[in-house]
Amino acid sequence: MYYDEYLSRYPYYVSLPVYNYVRMPLYWVIPQDLNHPSQYDHRQSSNMNGKIELKDHGKTPFVININEAAKQNNTFRTAVWTGNHLQVVVMSINVGEDIGLEVHPYVDQFLRIEEGQGLVRMGDTKGNLNFEQRVYEDYAIMVPAGKWHNVINTGNTPLKLYTIYAPPQHPFGTVQQTKAVAMAAGD
Repeated sequence: MYYDEYLSRYPYYVSLPVYNYVRMPLYWVIPQDLNHPSQYDHRQSSNMNGKIELKDHGKTPFVININEAAKQNNTFRTAVWTGNHLQVVVMSINVGEDIGLEVHPYVDQFLRIEEGQGLVRMGDTKGNLNFEQRVYEDYAIMVPAGKWHNVINTGNTPLKLYTIYAPPQHPFGTVQQTKAVAMAAGD
């Protein structure tokens, strides 16, 4: 063992050789200054007020601050991106309301709470929701295909969230201002 009396004294350090047998990449990452717009900034649509344009940008490359989009959204359901195998939707659930008890037989679903608090219920049948969990900001909910589920707003502010369906569950361009409109559309 190598011993040096200075190694045991703080704050003195000795440089020992380090051997790296891993092949180095042929490129280096160069940080981009966030104060200067890049050539790709047009892919997150926003107007001059800094508001994100909440519409379905479907099947084209797209980048969005999903946290801000979810918080900005005031509609019950708005699709922001619909592809062949995935869909991203922002939702705002009013105080005391819920998403509505539903099941997607062939669709896995991911939900993330961005603002507010709620209660998640899930189960194998409509009448047996034996899973119950309180959820808050930054909580994620995974709903397996075939599980009955509901998210209820238990707070005193709108519940802001986004959800990802795989495969898509709603038609391209879906915008439903209220839960009543969604129910009338059969969603």
